[in-house]
Amino acid sequence: MTSLDPNTTQPSPGAGPGSQSRPGSPVVAVVATTPETAVADMGRAMDLAGVGEFLSPDIKTLLKVNISWQHWYPGCSTTPWQIEGVAKALEARGHKDLIAAHNGTVVVNSYEGEFKNKHKAAQEKVGLSDIHLDSPPNNWIDYKPKAEMLVLDDIFPEGIQIPETFPGTNIVHLPTMKTHVFTTMTGAMKNAFGGLLHRKRHWTHSVIHETLVDLLRIQKEIHPGIFAVTDGTFAGDGPGPRAMRWHIKNLILASADQVAIDAVSAKIMGYDPMSIKFIRLAHEAGLGCADLDQIEVVGEDISEMNWRFKSAENTFASRGQKLIYWGPLKPLENMLLRSPITPWAFLASNIYHNEYWLRFVGRKRVRQALKTEWGKLFQSY
Repeated sequence: MTSLDPNTTQPSPGAGPGSQSRPGSPVVAVVATTPETAVADMGRAMDLAGVGEFLSPDIKTLLKVNISWQHWYPGCSTTPWQIEGVAKALEARGHKDLIAAHNGTVVVNSYEGEFKNKHKAAQEKVGLSDIHLDSPPNNWIDYKPKAEMLVLDDIFPEGIQIPETFPGTNIVHLPTMKTHVFTTMTGAMKNAFGGLLHRKRHWTHSVIHETLVDLLRIQKEIHPGIFAVTDGTFAGDGPGPRAMRWHIKNLILASADQVAIDAVSAKIMGYDPMSIKFIRLAHEAGLGCADLDQIEVVGEDISEMNWRFKSAENTFASRGQKLIYWGPLKPLENMLLRSPITPWAFLASNIYHNEYWLRFVGRKRVRQALKTEWGKLFQSY
């Protein structure tokens, strides 16, 4: 595993066999990959994780694309080979009704992101249709969860809304391995945050960990099958999900247990999964397993993997947000982020990330990434 960032310590990759089988344990596949084999390796990881047991080919299946930035930055958003590989793997297993689901945010245009991140190119390559959840023909419908919510009923007292497209469908999350300024790391569980909640989802940032647990409860109520394929080819550490340092890590993870795959991802990145609140809360609620001793890891041996990623870093933008969500500006949260003057915050974020950081820091890193074999693969789409 290599990186073009000389200031980052790189661990040695695991190359041995996976753990021994534990009957009844959730399975997480960890597969080493290369640019030449990545598309096929997506399917191999899915098979190792038993995808056929969890996703019926007779049900419409959504591939939930992760978009953290409309600009391409390594490790930031779903990769085109992730879309291609997962779609081909499902088609080979009898799935005929596959749709790529995209969501925008208050600071990210999903159509621009779909194009710049080569998602559109990958979808067209495999004949995959798409839907943008913030635009017609998708509608948002009222939904009353059967399970008790930790925070969403309080955040949205007028009622929770979800995409009309979602109920009754399988969903396959396509996250990447990266850090996050609010949640330490982000993965399968966080990928539901974009998509399952509408554009007012930023109202939940002060209780983001509890929100992710609520969303997993809702997913289990509305989706007959849930699966995740996490891309760790490019991975990112630092103040994610955008202003990160990228590293080449050559891994793919797959699992039907959203908590387990995030726990294994966290472990590989260098974190104790139980120290990450949303993972621990989901485990304690019985929504999945975060106990590494109870997870069957197949494929690569992860026992010595530790990427030593750093998440206790902030950008100028995230420092300001944390002052509002958890700091001395908390009493002003409603006025600053839930009122007619709220667009100032979105403008400030866009100016920082798109005009300053990308221009003076990010573009140099992008040029370096494009010279790698993974970067060349990206450009081939």
